Amino acid sequence: MRLRSLILVICVLLVTGCGGNYRPSNPNNLCTIFEENEDWYAAALDSQKKWGQPLQIPMAIIKQESSFRGDALPPKDYLLGFIPWGRVSSAYGFAQVKSAAWSDYLKETGNWGADRDDFDDAMDFVGWYMNKTHKINGVSKWDAYGQYLNYHEGWGGYKNKSYRKKPWLVKVAKKVKRQASTYGAQYRKCKDDLNQGFWNWLF
Repeated sequence: MRLRSLILVICVLLVTGCGGNYRPSNPNNLCTIFEENEDWYAAALDSQKKWGQPLQIPMAIIKQESSFRGDALPPKDYLLGFIPWGRVSSAYGFAQVKSAAWSDYLKETGNWGADRDDFDDAMDFVGWYMNKTHKINGVSKWDAYGQYLNYHEGWGGYKNKSYRKKPWLVKVAKKVKRQASTYGAQYRKCKDDLNQGFWNWLF
């Protein structure tokens, strides 16, 4: 067994080691992110192959939701403005998935061992959600703007156009669209090098 293969096995067994707490040195550059962490690139490719979305969109969504922090939590809530009262929602992890949505994902996919603070699982969740958005509301998997509005408001909220009453959310969705576009342009330039490096690392 080659040294790299042995290291990969050890990483899987330890879970928290070998990049488990990885944070991108330059979160605005998709090539740098994937060059630094080939496990994340593998997860992005797996999600893309499974659910059919371009990988730059879930990466842009995750960047917006958690800044690539696996332990990200929503802001604290306060009673009467000063008494700590839990969190404003049950969202958690890389993709800031609420407990109810996560439960639906687990039931529908059967991925019972998944965790919200695991990047592979977060990527798979976003791909699953984007695929459902396409089926339910007809939003293209290439439409980062529409996909993010669905992601934030839910399928029913999007149908009811709840985002029209939230100009701040529209601005955020446009930001995600710009980030996805930037990521896509970057990825097209480094895709071949990434793939060559990935296969060399794997074998």
